[in-house]
Amino acid sequence: MLSEPSLPYVPTGWVYYFALRSKTVTIRAVPMQNLSIFKQAIGLVVCLLIVYTTASIGAIASATAGEFYQSLVRPDWAPPGWLFGPVWTLLYTMIGVATWLIWRKSGIIGATRGHLLNGAQLVANALWSWLFFQWNLGALAFIEILGLWILIALTIRHFWKINRIAGGLLIPYLLWVTFASLLAYTTWQLNPDILS
Repeated sequence: MLSEPSLPYVPTGWVYYFALRSKTVTIRAVPMQNLSIFKQAIGLVVCLLIVYTTASIGAIASATAGEFYQSLVRPDWAPPGWLFGPVWTLLYTMIGVATWLIWRKSGIIGATRGHLLNGAQLVANALWSWLFFQWNLGALAFIEILGLWILIALTIRHFWKINRIAGGLLIPYLLWVTFASLLAYTTWQLNPDILS
């Protein structure tokens, strides 16, 4: 039977390695920044995969978005459909890198609120594509994108406190969603029969 050791105070943002030695458990804490380059690279890949997986869920709903977007009455200032793919790819990459920077600095436990907000905004981001492109719910999509904007702003705030570069990487995302909110509202208003 294992004896329960008393756990020393370990700052947040550390990885815990548990090793069994005869009948006791020893804990060694290692700061994320002190992990090998390989382990940090694996962390980056995992963060990017999480973000790209969420993006893929939204992309399923957007499979015919190009044709649908072209069929809508759009404002004169609406960007061409081909622009969305490259912009979102860049933004998702920046979100993944920001997530990784926070993980490196504070781990999962040390930035729980920031990670939860980040996860919530990713889910909201994927949901918007379903609401607008798949289910054609213009009003609900507009309300939802406003919620997404708030979640992004709160994520930036929490990330900024931990790592300013991570917070800064999300600012273009917030600006793009601000523009997308205006575009979604205007497009919804111009297409009341299609986007109920």
